[in-house]
Amino acid sequence: MADFTHFNEEGRAKMVDVSEKPETARTAVAYSSILVNDEIYERITNQTMKKGDVLAVAQVAAVMAAKKTWEIIPMCHPIPLTGVDVSFKWERESNGHRLMIAASVKTKGNTGVEMEALTAASVCALTVYDMCKAVDKGMVIGPTYLMEKTGGKNGDFKREELVD
Repeated sequence: MADFTHFNEEGRAKMVDVSEKPETARTAVAYSSILVNDEIYERITNQTMKKGDVLAVAQVAAVMAAKKTWEIIPMCHPIPLTGVDVSFKWERESNGHRLMIAASVKTKGNTGVEMEALTAASVCALTVYDMCKAVDKGMVIGPTYLMEKTGGKNGDFKREELVD
């Protein structure tokens, strides 16, 4: 178990001590998506969904989720986020419309923000589902993945291609 940082000497889960790690600027961008039918696409883009402006609510939910990641992912540290942004892009597919979600998170600290970005993107997609499920429960979420991250002792990461 010595090679696994999230386990103590007894093999039990622990939160990693990051107090000795240097503070650096750290960023992460995560993607998710949700595939919706034509009716939902029209209602979202025309802002006629009964629950309100779907993308505005989903964006706020994503920001809130990033800020609360440490409360729902057991071994995440509470970290001060210096920025959270979410952007959307629609892509037409043969079986509907895919809403592409990009969540960007920044901090200056001693641990990364990959989990905060992934949580933001995931909760954003879940919020779209929640707001549209009365119209169609057949929406498909995902994939969700880390696109890039900067900072930290492990260096930078950048995915070369999008995941289908």
